[in-house]
Amino acid sequence: MSTEPPPSGSGQPPDDDPFRKPPPSDQGGGSPYDNPQNPYDSAPPPPPPPNGGGTPPPYGGDPYGGGYGAADPLAGMPPLADSGKRVLARIIDIILIAIVVGLLSWLFGVGQYDIDTDDMSAGKRVAQSLIGAILYVGYDTIMMAKTGQTLGKKWLKLRVANLSDGATPTMQTNLLRAVVLWVPAVFCCACIWTAICGGWSFFDKPYKQGLHDKAAKTVVVSTA
Repeated sequence: MSTEPPPSGSGQPPDDDPFRKPPPSDQGGGSPYDNPQNPYDSAPPPPPPPNGGGTPPPYGGDPYGGGYGAADPLAGMPPLADSGKRVLARIIDIILIAIVVGLLSWLFGVGQYDIDTDDMSAGKRVAQSLIGAILYVGYDTIMMAKTGQTLGKKWLKLRVANLSDGATPTMQTNLLRAVVLWVPAVFCCACIWTAICGGWSFFDKPYKQGLHDKAAKTVVVSTA
């Protein structure tokens, strides 16, 4: 069986991803027979608490099925990004891609900038929306596959990370995140969906996630 690493297009982050949190160290996980003890020298374990008598999980526990009293998955990760910076980074990305969408729409003759709107065909609207969806989704998916950053996020020192381990999301995770954010916005709800999806991070606790982050189980953190 080959031991070569997977090709770059496999969608998986590299094993040496510098952002991945190190696994917890194994404390005393050896065999109990390595250090035999007299069973009469050790105190018996305390009885389990009665039903309902346990300690509630701390605020910030994993809401994705980490279990009762699970540790905070943000431990060991950079601080969560400021929501205002996230919005500014997204605006930068929107402007960059909108320029490309406009140029390609003009090149293929599907622009919607006619003075007489009665002459604007439904086919042209669909074609321009399709170009926009491909570019916006492709931009987010490809740009973030290596470092978790678009140009806007890189300039504002932000990055997207897996909530589970802090690593750079895989190509599949980035694709899911981008589809949830951009497809409804491009084809029906425009600025309304983008504002709701991204603005969710202003009110979400404890991970400050947008709706697209929740779908992909990611967070946005600071790299400053």
